[in-house]
Amino acid sequence: MNEAVARRYASALADVALEQIKADKVKADLSAFVEGFYESADLRNFLETPSVGPELKHKVIAKISDEMQLDPAVRNFVFLIVDHRRTELLREIQQAFGEEMNARLGIAEARITSAGVLSENEKSQITAVLERRTGKKIEAKFEEDKSLLGGAVVRVGSTVYDGSVREQLNRLRERLEAE
Repeated sequence: MNEAVARRYASALADVALEQIKADKVKADLSAFVEGFYESADLRNFLETPSVGPELKHKVIAKISDEMQLDPAVRNFVFLIVDHRRTELLREIQQAFGEEMNARLGIAEARITSAGVLSENEKSQITAVLERRTGKKIEAKFEEDKSLLGGAVVRVGSTVYDGSVREQLNRLRERLEAE
């Protein structure tokens, strides 16, 4: 149920962000607010306390928004979340918002795990190949895993491309065992 609620809020924010042509700014500002919200127990307690009235909560949110230079759409969205007592869903909403924006903008997330650190050139080449293969803009996240021995494993959505040396050795062993 919480996931469905988070998705509805995320979808509504995505509508506003796209209508105002501010998708990147809204995404970055929402992330910044959510990070600050979870880092500050005082802020979390203040915004979640039912005995504190909405006017005072709005004043504090407005002051924080001004200091962080948050987009007004994010400020208003936080007002809504606090007013509806949905602050416990902020992380889920943030994640659902990112997924919703990526889906609407034709962006696919890719997790690329390599045996060693990749150069910027290698990263851009891998990203370009994935964009051609998927037909979508790729938002890549790179990780290192020494157990791969060499090569890389790429996950785009539910599709996995395993070009690691470990996987190649496993396939070779399977073929040899079959003979």
